[in-house]
Amino acid sequence: MVQIRIVALLLIAGLCALSPSGGHAQSSGRSRADGRADDPTTSLFAQSASQSLNRDFPGDDISFLLLDACTGAVLASRWEHPATPIPLGSLVKPFTALAYGELHEFKYPGHICRGTSTGCWRPRGHGAVDLTSAIAYSCNSYFRMLTANMSAAEVAPAAARFGLQPPAPGISGRALAGLGSQGPDDHGLGDQWLISPLSMARAYLELIRRRDQPGVALILSGMAQSARQGTGAEVGRALPHSDALAKTGTAPCTHARHAPGDGFTIVLAPVEQPQILLMVRVHGVPGAQAARTAGQMLRRIEP
Repeated sequence: MVQIRIVALLLIAGLCALSPSGGHAQSSGRSRADGRADDPTTSLFAQSASQSLNRDFPGDDISFLLLDACTGAVLASRWEHPATPIPLGSLVKPFTALAYGELHEFKYPGHICRGTSTGCWRPRGHGAVDLTSAIAYSCNSYFRMLTANMSAAEVAPAAARFGLQPPAPGISGRALAGLGSQGPDDHGLGDQWLISPLSMARAYLELIRRRDQPGVALILSGMAQSARQGTGAEVGRALPHSDALAKTGTAPCTHARHAPGDGFTIVLAPVEQPQILLMVRVHGVPGAQAARTAGQMLRRIEP
């Protein structure tokens, strides 16, 4: 089983190296019409990963998508209606930041996060933050400041470039950073920006392909920091011999069995040239706790 994983990951890495800038590898039979991997060796890895994840994480509280980072093909999944737009919380922050950058010559302000008084999830705050640390710690105060005067129309072009559903015309300000006004007891979607999980996963793959473009390096640096010591630190703890990129988020629950919120984590590994992307949703917990599950899942399928 481990040998299959090693061969498959080496194959994926080789295809990444052959494709321009780590982008799409053009190979006949690489993926099927449904987006799943069709290469025989990669399919063996996909089958092995799917069996491991479904066996070791059987609860219906956990949803996941495992993608080939080179092609965007789905290797394994357990996510009901992954193409249906839902709130994804702070997972949108990197793309909102890029939209802001395009409007301001990619000059990002510094900010003092004072916690509850400036609208952050962390009561005592994060202190002085810039874009990179705001991504690492998913600082709500920073993104409230960044999006204060932004409109859906200003974010829509960046969303389109990354294949994301655009925010509804009436959405503005903090909701563009996944910080809608919905309260914990509101079962509606309020002013949330709705994006499908599959589109979001592939948008993060596009971030990797655009890593040399303005603003992107700051975001990827924040994701690397997140996996080491930020809100995604449980990923780093689960992968002691491998670095990763991580972004967490907490969003209103859309399950029939309602909870105050659901935690999301996206992880790309390894950090220098990602071969796989794992997106995880855990019912009823914040994003930082979902990162623990994501790290455990990656540890099960890594050779």
